[in-house]
Amino acid sequence: MAARSIANATISFGLVSVPVNLYSSAESKASVSFNMLHKKCGSRLKQQYICTKDQEIVTRDETVKGYEFAKDQYVILSAEELKALDEKATGAIDILEFVPLAKVERVYLEKVYYLGPDKGGDRAYRLLAAALEETGLAALGQYAARGSQYLVLLRPSNGVIVMEQLHYADEIRATTEVTIPAGDIKPMELAMAKQLIAQTASETFDPEKYKDTVRERVMETIQRKVDGQDITSDAKPEGATKILDLMEALKASLAAPAADTEASKRKRKAS
Repeated sequence: MAARSIANATISFGLVSVPVNLYSSAESKASVSFNMLHKKCGSRLKQQYICTKDQEIVTRDETVKGYEFAKDQYVILSAEELKALDEKATGAIDILEFVPLAKVERVYLEKVYYLGPDKGGDRAYRLLAAALEETGLAALGQYAARGSQYLVLLRPSNGVIVMEQLHYADEIRATTEVTIPAGDIKPMELAMAKQLIAQTASETFDPEKYKDTVRERVMETIQRKVDGQDITSDAKPEGATKILDLMEALKASLAAPAADTEASKRKRKAS
């Protein structure tokens, strides 16, 4: 089934305008969600707003929105005031500058969309995609939608322009917030670590090798419950031997893949 456009927009850079359609880049499998039920009768529960001061139930039409500017102090904004603050959804992706794609750190990435040419925009679309591909640059700009203004990056991928929604700089935590105790790295340990990495390194990225086994297990268990089967706890896997010495851990890790390879060879010969 062909992808369905979720919005329309126009890429603007210089005097060039490229009408495009936005598509979701992925179809996320929603995590398995459970409803809260009354243990006594099994009926579904419903949430309510409770006033912490008056200890009474408050209906939605009796609520207002407020921002806590100090401890337990709020400034209230009316629905009209909030609406006036919303960014106008112009549908324009305004390109502000072009930057080297390799210089954009992955920590800024938030969401990814595909862009496809809208009616009459295929020629300019192909031109922009090719120019980005040839130069190794990415287009950095802003996009107004759903009442907000987003920082976006446009990059080419197999002839398609990909739009990455980025975090703004003030949303990113500094790496200096993570405390790393001072210490040295022993040359022998570094060499063995690099050898271990080389043993399991791949030249290509193949995400199809992996799947969400937890979600599958949950859904299988739910189906068994629906079918009236008894659920018993699976035996816990034996924990790996804890190796406290880093050098011993590296040696054991390097030996494990080799042992697996020899076992596989013997199995193939036996068959």
